[in-house]
Amino acid sequence: MDSLLNPHRPPVFCPGCSHDRSVHVLDRALQEMGLRGSEVVIVSDIGCSGLFDTFFNTHAFHGLHGRALTYAAGIKLAQPELKVIVTMGDGGLGIGGAHFLAACRRNIDLTLMVLNNFNFGMTGGQFSCTTPEHASVSSGFLNVLEKPFDLCHVAACAGAPFVARSSVYRKDLPELLKEAISFEGFAVVDVWGGCPARYMKKNPLSPKEIEAAIEKLPTYQGVVSSNVRREYSSHYREAAAKDRGIVAWQDTEKIFEPTVRERREVIFLGSAGQRVITAGGLLARAAILAGMNVSQKNDFHITVMRGPSVTELIISPQAITYTGVEQPQVIIAIDREGVRRCWGLFEKMKKGGKIILAAGVEIPPSPGEILEVDFKAGGIKKKEMALAALYLLAQQRDPITVEMLEEALKQTFKGKMLEEARLVLEKAAAIPI
Repeated sequence: MDSLLNPHRPPVFCPGCSHDRSVHVLDRALQEMGLRGSEVVIVSDIGCSGLFDTFFNTHAFHGLHGRALTYAAGIKLAQPELKVIVTMGDGGLGIGGAHFLAACRRNIDLTLMVLNNFNFGMTGGQFSCTTPEHASVSSGFLNVLEKPFDLCHVAACAGAPFVARSSVYRKDLPELLKEAISFEGFAVVDVWGGCPARYMKKNPLSPKEIEAAIEKLPTYQGVVSSNVRREYSSHYREAAAKDRGIVAWQDTEKIFEPTVRERREVIFLGSAGQRVITAGGLLARAAILAGMNVSQKNDFHITVMRGPSVTELIISPQAITYTGVEQPQVIIAIDREGVRRCWGLFEKMKKGGKIILAAGVEIPPSPGEILEVDFKAGGIKKKEMALAALYLLAQQRDPITVEMLEEALKQTFKGKMLEEARLVLEKAAAIPI
């Protein structure tokens, strides 16, 4: 298998930096595993370790300091067939300590390479969570005051099922990395090396001294038998398939033909008590009945006694990989609270977009076509406005039809609630437009 290193961006580190060796060791492991660049994601942190994603011809993600494991978890959950490898320094590990603990507890199939050189090398040589207490670093006496932690011991205590510690100069390190990458679960490899530009100027370290220091610590060379358990993402998918919850969409049968062939972004802007999330859920179910993919993202109310005011939906014949609404085709604006929260979205609408606007609600200028509705004159109560607006949208057959909405109501509500919902649709049908 050919090298996965990027020929247009060769590794560039300070002379003698152990990270250069780590790059080539990782590349060798990937080659020997027969992995193609399309099968691997390198997720990098900030700092010198954050350069790794540019050095490989693979998928890549470069994030914020200490947060690399969170992005990697999302990638693995969304694309479980990929090998996701995280490169992080000891600085990022300390900054993102809570994320590290969560990754150990969850056991998502990720491989974490901690490039441990005992300091914040890129930012000036300050002490990190692994800096020895006796070391001389640019942050003065501060490392004397804080006890460094053994990240392998922490990982094992937090539940990581694969934990290993190695010098970057160890000859069989590629084999250890191959074992970690192949392991089905969260694998941590603590790779010790030297930082010649910062740490080693005041704290000389030879490869033999690094290896000798490792030998004095508890041995971690792979599987932690007491932590071995099911991998999180596969277990999650299995449990989610069995969990029908309140709204069971998994087995919804397609009974309508879709009315749109392109992605639609819809946003409800209301206030507490207007049941915008319920209306959004009905829109989602109606679209699913036509075989469409749907995502719904709800605004979270600040206090328990106040309801959400915004819900965003994407309806698409294609898979939805990003759930953010950036340029809505439909805005249902029924209260100023929700409008104020999403004021900037109005000007981003494309010409021809639809705005269903409750009379008396002020909105900013927008290229969207406005349908102003006097809900009060039609006898529509506050709690009924979102559903009534959804009916008016369905009348226009984009992105759903009235027939699809009525079927969604029938599948969602029973008894008195269904009767009340149908009455709202009757009142909405009688509103003069």
